[in-house]
Amino acid sequence: MAQARESLELPSNNVTDKGLDRDCTTLSRHVLQQLQSFSPEAQDLSALMNRIALAGKLIARRLSRAGLMEGVLGFTGDVNVQGESVKKMDVYANDVFIGVFKQSGLVCRLASEEMERPYYIPENCPIGRYTLLYDPIDGSSNTDTNLSLGSIFAIRQQEGNDLDGEALDLLAPGRKQLAAGYILYGPSTMLIYTIGKGVHSFTLDPSLGEFILTEENIRIPNHGPVYSVNEGNFWQWDESIREYIRYVHRTEGYTARYSGAMVSDIHRILLQGGVFLYPGTLPKPEGKLRLLYESAPLAFVIEQAGGRATTGHMEILDVVPKKLHQRVPLIIGSPKDVAKVESFIQNGH
Repeated sequence: MAQARESLELPSNNVTDKGLDRDCTTLSRHVLQQLQSFSPEAQDLSALMNRIALAGKLIARRLSRAGLMEGVLGFTGDVNVQGESVKKMDVYANDVFIGVFKQSGLVCRLASEEMERPYYIPENCPIGRYTLLYDPIDGSSNTDTNLSLGSIFAIRQQEGNDLDGEALDLLAPGRKQLAAGYILYGPSTMLIYTIGKGVHSFTLDPSLGEFILTEENIRIPNHGPVYSVNEGNFWQWDESIREYIRYVHRTEGYTARYSGAMVSDIHRILLQGGVFLYPGTLPKPEGKLRLLYESAPLAFVIEQAGGRATTGHMEILDVVPKKLHQRVPLIIGSPKDVAKVESFIQNGH
């Protein structure tokens, strides 16, 4: 089937905009182009990505006005299932995803790191056989200081019937993901996604209210200068990780970049190359990051761009979770840089 292309002829007074104005491909259309199909399954994925985009627009709008509105910034006073203090933006963003997908007709349940158990949408369940897994606000500690934030998402096919709402089919490796990606809320709002056919980026054009294709088939460099890790945890790591950090300190060409928002750090590495690490600590060898909501979706994206994601001992997408909120160590980025970290772990330095 010939690939359809959605074009918008837009008037512009700015000569630098003309290239984009001639041919603006929207997110929902791009999914159909990638699948080269208008089958029901292709239309489902296109519609689901459109709902994710809508959630991103609503969250971006809220963040852009956060300092001007009451009740947006700060903590709620509650603690989530992870034992972490909850920000007001965490609650808002989580509710946005629920509200958007209640209207989708396609998603039967949502699972979020902010909710102890999956959230069911009974009216969708007879037809909707998809599950959305997501981290509504990644890097929420940056919220009150106007720094970059993100949302992470993955779509899975619901398989079989739940047993007492336990969503046991979600305890499957990340290779079961149909789609994954993230939204970056920075100077511009960007959405990066994969459906297993490469990695593609879109930028929100506020004047159109649409995410417009900005780059197709992104490839991560084989090696990059950036290493991104919270060195404040240095003395809590295994000696092999500490030795790797000593290695980059004494080797010319490495640059430390760590923002406290993983989406922002991963996006930099996707474009410039390098490695992001969130290893386990001696008290908590499982690490901090959630497998289903953070590590597996980002691993799918990075692998599709030619990179790697590992625990240090096995590929992230091959890890079989034992529980919904399982944590896992993460080493992710350019293949050469991930392999270098692994060499320190496997040699037991």
